[in-house]
Order: sequence, then C-alpha cells, then structure tokens
Amino acid sequence: MKYKRDLLNKIRSSLDSQKALMVVGSRRVGKTILLKDILKEIKREALVLNGEDPATLSLLEGKTLQQYKQILGKATLFIIDEAQKIPNIGSIIKLMLDEIDGLTAVLTGSSAFELHNQFGEPLTGRKKTFRMFPLSFSEFSAHESALETESLLEDKILFGAYPEVWQYEFANEKSEYLIELANDYLYKDILALENIRNSQKIKDVVRQLSFQIGREVSTEEIGRNIGLSRLTVDKYLDLLTKVFVVFPVWGFRRNLRKEIVKSKRWYFADNGILNTVLGDFRPLSQRNDVGALWENYLISERIKWQNESGFIGNNYFWRTYDQQEIDWVEESAGQLNAFEIKWSEQKVKTPGAWKKAYPDASFSVIHQNNYQEFLCPL
Repeated sequence: MKYKRDLLNKIRSSLDSQKALMVVGSRRVGKTILLKDILKEIKREALVLNGEDPATLSLLEGKTLQQYKQILGKATLFIIDEAQKIPNIGSIIKLMLDEIDGLTAVLTGSSAFELHNQFGEPLTGRKKTFRMFPLSFSEFSAHESALETESLLEDKILFGAYPEVWQYEFANEKSEYLIELANDYLYKDILALENIRNSQKIKDVVRQLSFQIGREVSTEEIGRNIGLSRLTVDKYLDLLTKVFVVFPVWGFRRNLRKEIVKSKRWYFADNGILNTVLGDFRPLSQRNDVGALWENYLISERIKWQNESGFIGNNYFWRTYDQQEIDWVEESAGQLNAFEIKWSEQKVKTPGAWKKAYPDASFSVIHQNNYQEFLCPL
C-alpha cells in the first residue's frame, strides 16, 4: 500500500516561496518517493539531480552564475536528492536563489547535522526546513478502518513505521527488512562524515539505551559498561540524535528544589529500530518490557503529531528525589499538560508534589483505550 504523506501538502504550499526547502530525515523514511509525488503534481519545469551521483558533483562544482543559468534552462524548480553529498551546496543554492528570479530549490538530506552545517550560514533567511519521519499515526489512520487501527497496534509497536516495512505481509519479512536497514543504513552517515572506524562502539551505546527506555540515563555509566569515556558517549549520542536514531528528553524543574533536572531520558525515533537493537520481535504477550515499548511508541508518535500540527513548546519528564514522577510533560503557551503512560487502563492519582507546585496544570493517563486522542487530537 502507498501511503499519502502529510508533508506533501506543506511542501506544495511552499513551492512558490523562492527559498530552499530542506527535507531532512533518516534514510528510508520516504524522501525520494516524496519528491516523485511532488513532480507528479506540478505543472512547471524542474531539474532533478541526485547528490549521490558523481556526475552531479561534476555538473555543479565551480561553475559561474551564467553556467548555472544554462544548467537550469527553463526550470524554475531545482530538486536535489541527498544534497548533503555535494560540497558547498549551500553557497551554490544561495547564488542561484539570489540571482535567478522565480527559482525555488527542494533539497533532501539524511544527515541533518551535515546538511545544516553546509546550509546554515549561506542560506540564513532563505531556507525552510521540514522534518520527515517514518509514517505517523494520522498517516496510517487515513488508510485504515477503526478495526484495522486496533488490530494493527501490536505490529506498529513491534515493527515501527518505516514505509517499506508495511509493504511486507509477514512478521519475519518485516523483521528481516529492519535488520538489513539497521546494518546497512542506520549508522552510515555518522561513520562516513565523522570518520569513525569502530562502528561496534556506537552500536554498544545504542544497545545500552535500548534497555533504559523511560529511565534516566547516565552517560558515565554507559561509558564504564562499554569502555568509553563519558565525553565520547556524549558525542555519539549527539550524533545519533542528529541522524534521527534517538532523541533526548530533559527533566522539568521550576518550583521545587527536589525536582530532578540534570539527567535525560532517551527514546528511539522508531519502535522497529528499538526492537531491532534489542534483537527481539516476539509478540507482546511474551515480552516483559511492554511498558517501555508502549512508552517509546506513544512518545515517538506524539513527536510526529507535534511536528505535523505546528506545536510550539517544550517536552519534559518530571521526577523528584523522593520518586514522584510523570512520564511526559508539555509546556506550551504558558500551559503545562502532564501525561502518565500506562499499557492497561487504570486509575492514577496526580502526584501530590506536582499538584501542589503546579495547580493549574492538566493531568491525564494515556492507555490503550484512549491513546488515539493523544496521538491525533481533534
């Protein structure tokens, strides 16, 4: 099944902006297919290049403005897939946008840190960045009945949301694809761009994180466990964040001295990758980590909803030194909304310290019977 991506509408509405539209996301999330869908819909001439093709580098490198105009011809839309592969691409695009009237550029990249480093200064004020994720709950829902959404929940928790995963029918096919994806692509940008030779150490860091979903992570402890310094672990985590494998959440603190704020919790951007790292695709009925898988699924999907909806705010967890805690806190427009995540429906009281310190904050429990409202609010 081919899923329509919500990002398509956002990019379509910006095609006349005469800016650089940057689409960033991990490998295999569907960026190339998105470009093809854009090309099917537009009625203007476009020049399409692939940054991984050596001929593209030869075509663009060291040219004059007049030569760039000749390369573009009548095209008013310039598309480059995997643009981060082209040295000085930011300066090249800036020259084109500054001097060629009516031109808009669309550029994709799988490594945000490299793409932003190249584009940041040259294209200040001339770019618009779009983050592309694996399929979101709303994108799935647009193609599912209510019964299908319910019946496929376990598969989404186990196999995640990379588009190609859902072209396979059987569980073993899904897991084999994810294993191949992790082995061939997950760390490719980091290893190539940072010249890191020992990929096993990065994998060791990721595996340590996979066992600590929903808990504060000590990078010093991870370093001791796998023979790395804390600074090296921190560096690897920063790189893994920038290539969209994992993301951190900080502790919330405002009114109480006993609130924990210095530590972070880490989540995987996709549950399929999390289970690949764990090496475990068994049904949930056979797992003892369902709570962690459920928490990672809901939080990673909530991040997608925030991105799609234009949410402006910050995300946190909350915990005190006397072990009162809340899994997820959103701070937006002066409002605090707190959420406790449970696999099974149950009554949970608002932690006393939270209620006393933040009496105007909302508090909700998210479980299997109401999670859809959390992932796709009306």
